[in-house]
Amino acid sequence: MLVNVSANGSGTSARPGTIDRRSHDDAPDTAAAFARLAAMDEGPERDAVRDALVQAWLPMAHRIAGRFRNRGESLEDLRQVAAMGLVKAVDRYEPERGAFESYAVPTITGEIKRHFRDRMWTLRVPRRVQDLRNKVRVARRELSQTSGATEPSIADIAAHTGLTEEEVNAGMEALESFSALSLDAEMASGDDGYSLADTLGSCDEAYDVVVDREAAKEGLRRLPERERAILYMRFFEDMTQNRIADRLGISQMHVSRLISRSCARVREEALGQAARTGDRDGRRTRDS
Repeated sequence: MLVNVSANGSGTSARPGTIDRRSHDDAPDTAAAFARLAAMDEGPERDAVRDALVQAWLPMAHRIAGRFRNRGESLEDLRQVAAMGLVKAVDRYEPERGAFESYAVPTITGEIKRHFRDRMWTLRVPRRVQDLRNKVRVARRELSQTSGATEPSIADIAAHTGLTEEEVNAGMEALESFSALSLDAEMASGDDGYSLADTLGSCDEAYDVVVDREAAKEGLRRLPERERAILYMRFFEDMTQNRIADRLGISQMHVSRLISRSCARVREEALGQAARTGDRDGRRTRDS
């Protein structure tokens, strides 16, 4: 089977799986080939027509990809993304709905924009904020070209785009959030410069001690007075078990058993209280 489409759409003999293009034009006349593709059953012959259509329109996909160069992604990667969009357009195109180009261009462009939205941002940014970023970026460029001002004001951008100043501020912040700043990035110049990591706090272990003490309070209150006294002498006065035994007139082994038993009891009550609190919070969440 010969697959060939001339500039006027009429079939002529050529090599299998090829489609002639118009001279100096990346939008070939492939209406007849698409009509044939729609009427063909799955199989090698249909695959050959499909591949030929993709090859015929690939220059147009590359041209669209070129519009997005110099935005942080290599042109070769952009061309690959555009080619994926072209394949989707070829597979989904319905000839009766109009010219292929009018369907393929937004499909390919959308695929490239999705690539930037989903793959290029270091952090996931809401679609609304990304749209604000794009509007602000375009408005800044247009205002700079027309007014000659190096940096348009927030009010100027808002008036130009029809956005509120709050939305413009969100878009301006997003302009600086396309990629994450390294923790080693220097935040100030000169000898007293510091890195972003120097501004980050660290975990304070004292908070864990406060939480543990609060959790143990109720269990400690329920202990017999002598066991509370033993724990106080051991953990707050830092007394040895032998000194505690001498003060209370009991053996060191007995002191050791009382400490172990008291600590286990307090621990069990604290864990049980935490479990009960979690159950109550879960019920409140379900009820709400």
